[in-house]
Amino acid sequence: MAEMTLEQRIDRLESTEAIRQLAGKYSLSLDMRDLDAHVNLFAPDIRVGRERVGREHLKAWVDTTLRDQFTGTSHHLGQHIIEFIDADHAIGVVYSKNEHETGPEWVIMQMLYWDDYERIDGQWYFRRRLPCYWYATDLNKPPIGDMKMRWPGREPYEGTFHGLFPSWQKFWSQRPPEGELPQVAAPAPVDRFLQTMRGDTPAPKIRVR
Repeated sequence: MAEMTLEQRIDRLESTEAIRQLAGKYSLSLDMRDLDAHVNLFAPDIRVGRERVGREHLKAWVDTTLRDQFTGTSHHLGQHIIEFIDADHAIGVVYSKNEHETGPEWVIMQMLYWDDYERIDGQWYFRRRLPCYWYATDLNKPPIGDMKMRWPGREPYEGTFHGLFPSWQKFWSQRPPEGELPQVAAPAPVDRFLQTMRGDTPAPKIRVR
């Protein structure tokens, strides 16, 4: 990691806090259904699906999703890890524990977001949010076993909570030889912890809930 000037270090601290605020504002604006505040957290030319671009299309998509699926929601944020690619681009992982009122059921969910952030004209925005789900289930039905994504009225399916990181599958498929101490890799550079964990693993295909 190259030595930074005092001005650069202050800018990094201010940028880190601005990005943390993005995640909090995302949850609040979504739960309170302020869709203008919500979509303005994203870059003006945000891509929505394969063919649409812009906040107007994002607002239309979010509006339809919320009206069709949820009476109310609450998103509770956990740890937030942020790494900078350069002065104006960063990535991050945010844990989120969510509650949803959906028809006659109260659905709880555990997930994480893989985020791409970009500073445009001095302000930080989401460039992309990749939601990776572990489980979704009725409050009174623990999601034991496979196919932990269990939404009312739908067939259960697998989430992508572990799909970003190759370590999950490697852990379960490669048990260390009995009686031998496992090898320990060199620590990741301080500014490349997330990138080292993920390696060249491609983004999983996310199933819209």
